[in-house]
Amino acid sequence: MARRKRDSFAEQDDGRTIVSMNAEGMPWYTPKREEANPSPQEPMTRRELMFFTWGALKAALLVVGVLCVGLVLFVLFCQFVWFK
Repeated sequence: MARRKRDSFAEQDDGRTIVSMNAEGMPWYTPKREEANPSPQEPMTRRELMFFTWGALKAALLVVGVLCVGLVLFVLFCQFVWFK
């Protein structure tokens, strides 16, 4: 009876960590000192807040506009092509 060859994984493992599995929400999560106490950021100015809000509003209006145009085109397709 021949001996089985050992698993080659143990020979290749050098103990380095490729990806840290310390993720928020996991039972073993331990926050590092830097992550637990982030440095306070300076508040946005009134102008920055206005630009941020305007950009978010434009993005939302774009999405709503595309969905409305798609709905109108679908109704027209149904009325003139599909149900004819």
